[in-house]
This record gives sequence, structure tokens and C-alpha cells, in this order.
Amino acid sequence: MRPRVVVGVSGASGAAIALRVVEILDERGADVHLVVSRAAELTLAHEVGPDALSRLRGFAKHVHDIDSVGAAIASGSFPTRGMIVAPCSMRTLAAVANCLADNLITRAADVHLKERRKLVLVARETPLHLGHLRAMTAATEAGAIVMPPAPAFYLKPQSVDDIVDQIARRAIDVLHLFEPLAAQWGGEPSA
Repeated sequence: MRPRVVVGVSGASGAAIALRVVEILDERGADVHLVVSRAAELTLAHEVGPDALSRLRGFAKHVHDIDSVGAAIASGSFPTRGMIVAPCSMRTLAAVANCLADNLITRAADVHLKERRKLVLVARETPLHLGHLRAMTAATEAGAIVMPPAPAFYLKPQSVDDIVDQIARRAIDVLHLFEPLAAQWGGEPSA
């Protein structure tokens, strides 16, 4: 059975990460349920290109409207293997941390928390103020995994695409759906 995964895309910078997450999940045969916020639609066009949204939707098996809070993924009776919000704006993170399920991304995230399913928030903001840190703490205490898109420089990436790919693969790896997809640190060479 193909793993069912929800991917939410909010309006933070880092839209290429969302595209790569959904592309990799599609390559692996996952049943992707996609929700894109209106701000994310703008960010995708600005950062990735005018065809980014249609490419993103093309990789997903199911596309849900942001306002469709009655969608299957808004119910705990609809089993999934996890959810990734990439990128995750501070507005979305704060809503998740405070149980403000006012759109389908935040409702699906709330369902994942209440059902004790994995929820990965690729939180995209810097620098962070105390409110951001408190929201991250609250989301973590509720059961979310906050994963800022920090580049693995020890892998010596050669391009932005390398960095995006590693972050996307690492976010998917946190769900434990497949064998590890991200490049791994091999340790210091033996003497």
C-alpha cells in the first residue's frame, strides 16, 4: 500500500523545498494530498517561476483547496503516515501551536497532532524573535517536529538545488516512510 502523506505549502520563502518534497514523494509512489495557501501560490511564482504551481499540483495525487476544511484530510478518521508543511510560515506555525485550525493546512496539522501522527514543520524565518521561539516550543510540546531548513554544509553542496534537495529529503526521512533518502554524515575518516 502506498504511504498517504499530506503536504501543506504556506507562504514563507523556500517554495522550491515544497516542489522538491512533492516530487520526491511522487517518485517514491506516495499518495500525496496537497494543500497550498494563497500566499504560497504567490511565493511559488516569484521564487520558482510562473509554472511552479501547476508543476507542484502535477506531482500530487490529490489537491485540496485551502478553504476546504471539510476535506478528508481534515478528519482523524482519514489515516495518513504523516504531514509535512514546507515551507512553514511563522503565521502557520503560530496557528498550529495555538490550535487555530482556520484553514485546511492548519486543520490537517491539528488532526495530525491529535491523532499522534508525525507533523514536520519546515519553519522558515530568520532571525527569530521570542514569539517565534515560543511558538516553536509550543508546537514541539504538542508533538510537532520543527525543522528549520538548515543546509548541511558538511556535505559540500555545489548548488542551491543540492541544498534544496537535501532539505526536502531530510524532511521526508523524518516521517520514516522509506529507507533514508538524504545524504548522511559518514563520520570523520579513521586515522
